[in-house]
Amino acid sequence: MDAPRRLKTISALVAIITIVFLSLVANITATRAIGQDFPDPSIMKFGDSWYAFATTNGKGINVQLAVSPDFSTWSVVQGYDALPQTGNWSDPGPVVWAPDININDYGQFILYYAARMKGETSYCVSAGYSWSPTGPFVPLDDPIACNTKKGGSIDPSGFRDDDGERYLLYKVDGNHIGNGGSCNNGNKPIKSTPIMLQLMWPDGVTPQGPPVKILDRSDRDGPLIEAPSMTRTKDGKYVMFFSSNCFTSEHYDISYAFADKLKGPYKKYGPLAKTGMMGLQSPGGADVSADGEHLVFHANGPDGTGRNMYTAYINIDSKTHTIS
Repeated sequence: MDAPRRLKTISALVAIITIVFLSLVANITATRAIGQDFPDPSIMKFGDSWYAFATTNGKGINVQLAVSPDFSTWSVVQGYDALPQTGNWSDPGPVVWAPDININDYGQFILYYAARMKGETSYCVSAGYSWSPTGPFVPLDDPIACNTKKGGSIDPSGFRDDDGERYLLYKVDGNHIGNGGSCNNGNKPIKSTPIMLQLMWPDGVTPQGPPVKILDRSDRDGPLIEAPSMTRTKDGKYVMFFSSNCFTSEHYDISYAFADKLKGPYKKYGPLAKTGMMGLQSPGGADVSADGEHLVFHANGPDGTGRNMYTAYINIDSKTHTIS
C-alpha cells in the first residue's frame, strides 16, 4: 500500500475510533428546562413534585427556587429567596454559591451552601434547615468547613449511602490562591483543588471526624476540578460527577469517576458533556438525583440569558463505565 492510501486508511480508522469513543462517553440527551440564569442547580423529588435550587441571581436573591410536577416543565418562583439570611459568620447580601438540597434522618430539609466569610475573599461551606422543601431555610450559626489557608471551601453536596451513613462532599478552592492564568490556577506552581468527603452525623450538619480527600485535579483537568455530586449504582459502584477546566472558558465540562469503594480510588471518565455536544456551551455544575436516574446542570444560554438549567434522564452502566 502506498503512503497516501495508508494515510487515508489511518485517518478513516481514527475517525471511526473517535466516533465510537464519543458515543461511549457522551450519549445523553439534554433539554433546556430553565431559560434564565439558574447556575449550579441541585434537585430533589419530594412527594409528587421536583424542587431545584440554584446559585444567587445577583439581584438580591441568595438561593433561587424552581418547581416541577414532572421533571420536564419547570417554573422559577420569581422573587422568592429560599435562604433569605446566611450565617452570621458570612458577608451579608447575595454571595451564595452552589446550594444542595437533602433530607436528614429526622425529616428536616437541609440546604448546604457556600458563602463568603466576613472580612475575607474566600468561602466556607455551611447549611440551613427547614421543615418544608421550599424553605425558607434557617442558617446554622457556624460554617461546617472553611479551609481558609488552602483557598476556602465551596460546592457542597450531600450523599446518603445505602448503609444509612451520611456524607458531605465539597471542593477545597485551591485556585482561589493560585498564581494567575485560567481560573487563577493556570500558572505554575499549580494549586491542588481536591474533593473532600466528610462523614456527618444523622442531623446532616455535624461533622464526624476529619474529612478524606477522594479526588484531585490532574493535567487532564486544566486548572481545577469542582462541583462534586455522588450516586451509587444498583450493583454497588460509586459514581461521582464533577466539572473540570475553568467555568469562564469553552473548555468547562462535566466528567465523572467510578470507584468500588466510597473513599476510592476513583478512575476518571468522560467528558460526559462539553462545548459543542448537543449544542451546549460550557456545561458544568451537574447534580444527580437520589435515584441516580435524573441529572441537572447548567450551560451558557444561547440568547445571553446566563447559565441556564438543563435536564437529562440517565442510565449508568458500571460494566462499561458509560452513561447514556
